[in-house]
Amino acid sequence: MLSIHDLTYCIGGRALLENVSVNIPAGHRVGLVGPNGAGKSTLFKLIAGELQPDGGEISFIKGTTIGMVRQDIPDDGTSILDVVLNADTERASLLKESETATDPERISYIFDRLNDISAYDAPSRAATILAGLGFSDEAQQNPISSFSGGWRARVALAAVLFCQPNVLMLDEPTNHLDFESMVWLENFLMRYQQTLIIISHDRDILNKTVTHILHLENKTLNAYTGNYDQFERRRAERMMNQQAMHEKQTAQKEMMMKFVERFRAKASKARQAQSRLKAIEKMDIVDAVIADRVTSFTFPEPKPLKSPIIRLEQVDAGYAPGKPILKKLDLRIDMEDRIALLGANGNGKSTLVKILSERLSPLQGELHKSGKLKIGYFAQFQTDELDVTVTPVETMTMAMKDKTEVQVRSMLARFGFDRHKADTKVGGLSGGEKARLLFCLMSFDAPHIMLLDEPTNHLDIDARQALAQAINNYEGAVILVSHDAHLVKTVAEQLWLVADGKVSAFEDDLDAYSKLVIKQRKMERDKLKQDARKPKNDNEASAANSDAEQKAEEQMKKIAELQKRKQDLEGEMADFFAKPEHAAELKRLTSAHKKLEDDIEAQEAQLEALMKQI
Repeated sequence: MLSIHDLTYCIGGRALLENVSVNIPAGHRVGLVGPNGAGKSTLFKLIAGELQPDGGEISFIKGTTIGMVRQDIPDDGTSILDVVLNADTERASLLKESETATDPERISYIFDRLNDISAYDAPSRAATILAGLGFSDEAQQNPISSFSGGWRARVALAAVLFCQPNVLMLDEPTNHLDFESMVWLENFLMRYQQTLIIISHDRDILNKTVTHILHLENKTLNAYTGNYDQFERRRAERMMNQQAMHEKQTAQKEMMMKFVERFRAKASKARQAQSRLKAIEKMDIVDAVIADRVTSFTFPEPKPLKSPIIRLEQVDAGYAPGKPILKKLDLRIDMEDRIALLGANGNGKSTLVKILSERLSPLQGELHKSGKLKIGYFAQFQTDELDVTVTPVETMTMAMKDKTEVQVRSMLARFGFDRHKADTKVGGLSGGEKARLLFCLMSFDAPHIMLLDEPTNHLDIDARQALAQAINNYEGAVILVSHDAHLVKTVAEQLWLVADGKVSAFEDDLDAYSKLVIKQRKMERDKLKQDARKPKNDNEASAANSDAEQKAEEQMKKIAELQKRKQDLEGEMADFFAKPEHAAELKRLTSAHKKLEDDIEAQEAQLEALMKQI
């Protein structure tokens, strides 16, 4: 399906990829992993033809279609449903051509091809994908221009999933998803029949959706069979073997060098010494294992406080008087609590976090907190609020006003900032480094509770693991909002479900919640197929049934009449089909035939609904 041979790509004269080779057979499910900056996204762009290599080649089986999330989705009045439908350019082109084609053979090909690609089922497929990614039926009709960047990213993801390319390439597809949409995406990708290549820092989605791992490091690719957890184990074994071999070869070299130095000047041993010197020069010493994992970091330990540290009594929370998003909240948070918030985007998770952080005041009710309570708050949007013109040292010095430079640098060191990084302008830091600076800002005064709203979006897998370890070593309370299932499973001891204006304990585990989400999505789809109106009593049911039976009879008569007209029309079309001189008439008949088919389909759908009601 996809072959990469001796691929080299340079940036500013420096090789980012060097002599990279790999073959990906059709139907393989591959996770592309590696540290930030290793070149994963660059490799995607090279495969897609958006960048040209400096050496080597990339080839595909003839007829292969490549699918990547587009960055140029429209910003106009087009409904998001139409944005997704228009992403299938073949379907859109054939439908447009069907309106003007005159050649009988071309017309026949167009309608055959539209049937082959299930063009008439496309609206329902697109709607299903959008619903899975969190768009209601009403939202699907809204213009793309009315949505924020994160929601537009979901539309772009829906568009590439809808196109069903032979090679589906996804670069961090879960970044803008809530947990519920991520569960749906995991299930979609697990059922995807074509080749899948996915870049992700979420080990859960890699464990569930891929069967092979490509690890990009030191300018080249290493292939492993299995999911991410299996890759981690095999890579660890490989690194230990490599280190052992390096140490063995180094010891051997040292012994040979001692012989050379001892006997080089002795005439009887000079030839042997020279021979061993040549052997040393030819010796292929394997690379030592370089510790390229992210530096671990630690949160300062808070002084103990008596529980509860926060208590909510009959609190209504929202942004406008009289319009609460959360109602009548009675909650208690103790010093040792580790709580993850569940619930779809828009249900109020971030609203609850803002209430707890006192960035939002209750509309009603009382919030009580310990007098000495210190609160640490992290939100993903804060990376955009950092001053990019100053260094981390300057940033922390402004925050830690009464501390010396030594103390400031010591605090930054706890979060992996050496002297070089600490003196680099914030604008020159990676997304993960900016996130670590925010962790430092949030926690330098040892808060008693940390409120973490999507803390992993800019972190790679190793940094996420370091964060999980830091949270587990922290002695205060934690409230976590995250779509990273691995992080939630690793650190959370309680789950709170935010839904329908309420916050309640979810007594089962995260896997059970995932199954619940899948079940609810299925129930929502089934509900759409049911009659909106249900009889309230027997008399109403009897009257409704009688009315429905009468309408069903009328419907069957309409369908029979339409089918008779369709048969007559097909007879006329047969007379003209082989006569090019009558192409215009055939086009008119073809258009009328298509309209009759649509009418019959619509009438049959109405009849089906009536029969269900009966």
